[in-house]
Parts: sequence; structure tokens; C-alpha cells
Amino acid sequence: MAEKDKNFSRRDFLKTSGIATGALIGGGIIGGLIGANTNTKDTGTDAPGTSGGTKESSSSSVRGLTFFKSMAEFEVLSQATERIFPEDDLGPGAIGLSVPYFIDGQLAGSYGENSKEYMQGPFFEGEPTQGYQSRLKRNEMFQQGIQLMQQEAQSRFDTKFVDLNGEQMDEILTAFQDNEIKMRGVESQFFFRLLRQATLEGAYADPIYGGNTNMDGWRMKGFPGHQLAYINDIESEDFVEMDPKSIGMEH
Repeated sequence: MAEKDKNFSRRDFLKTSGIATGALIGGGIIGGLIGANTNTKDTGTDAPGTSGGTKESSSSSVRGLTFFKSMAEFEVLSQATERIFPEDDLGPGAIGLSVPYFIDGQLAGSYGENSKEYMQGPFFEGEPTQGYQSRLKRNEMFQQGIQLMQQEAQSRFDTKFVDLNGEQMDEILTAFQDNEIKMRGVESQFFFRLLRQATLEGAYADPIYGGNTNMDGWRMKGFPGHQLAYINDIESEDFVEMDPKSIGMEH
């Protein structure tokens, strides 16, 4: 599949899964993950496979993992998030924004462990409007979901998930979204929503949480981040472009 076709397929999946690029106004966050862990370290070392390969590696830099013990599982997560938030002519996708590392860090913390939520029985399937109803922790859902992506790739296409082309990955992810995949303790549709939400949060959260590399998620939206003040520009009738600032930056 040509690169142009790949990008179109990614945009098509983005559109059909209800994720418009303007869904998060001004780089806003859907909510839920932020605050569990922060990770400001970035070695800046090129990741294996970032040049000359057919697929982008899991990040633009090599960083340690805090939750995932298997790079194979982490690469499945990486490619899945890239399908949800693809690179295009506007800027980097999930991998370029280090979204997989953001999710890895959150799954290792209170978000992944559901440590701030009531997790005792009885458990009922409930209704979507009733929120979280599973006995599983979020990190258990993610591990199960990633394993099932691998199984679906093997059963449908006789290969690994990361070796699929874009349309094949989209077919599997759409099956999760449409609740066609059987999962233990949770519906696949619920897992897909968690994955999509985590992807978007990693793209737009403050970089101190491990994603939104170089604040490029904010740059694509013209979001200024955390400025000290707007007193010099608030009277301007024209749109004022500002270099975004992170909470972790010295002003």
C-alpha cells in the first residue's frame, strides 16, 4: 500500500470512529488520566527503525517502559494509537507525540490501577450511562485488549498486528469499536473508548505527563499552553500566535 493510501485510510478510520481533529477545542483534555504520573525525561536518542523502515517506531526517542514488560505488546499499542491519531500534513501522529509512552506511564499509576475508585462487588453489566462497571482494572483491560488485537490479526490475516497494513488494522479496531470482539469482564466497545480517550489525552496533555512531545499537539491547534499572562495581547483584535509553554518550563 502506498504511503498516500495509508494516510487516507488512517483519516478514514479517524472520521468513522467519531474523532474529528477539532473535537478537543484549544487542546482541551477529555479528562480521567491526568495526574497519575509525570515523565519529563527524554534521552533524545533515535529509536531503532526510525529511518528506512516501512513503519514508524514507537517513539521519536528511546525511553524506558514503566508498565509494559513486552516490547511486542508496546508496539501493538503504538500502532493502534497511530491509527486513531495519525500523522498527516498538519503534524505528527500518536507515535511522534509519544502517546504510547504516555499511556504506558498512566497504566503503571493510579489510573491503570483504579486506585482512587471503588472497585468492590457486586458487579453488573449495567448501562453505558452508568460509567465504569467492570471488576477489571484499566491496565488489565489494556493488556487483554492488546492480546486480542494480536489474536485477531493472526486469525484474520495470519500475521502479527504490527505487520498488517492500515486497512487491516482499521478492520480490527473497528470490530472493537462495534463491540464485535468478545472480552472477559468488559465489552470491547468500552475498551476501545478507553484506548481512544487515552490516545487523545496523550496527544494534548501537558508534556510533563510524557506525551505531546515538543508541545506539537498544542502547536497544531495554536494552543498557547500555560502562559504567565496575556496582559500585553488581550486588547489585540488580531489572532496572536504564541510559542506554547509547558507547566514544567521556566518562564
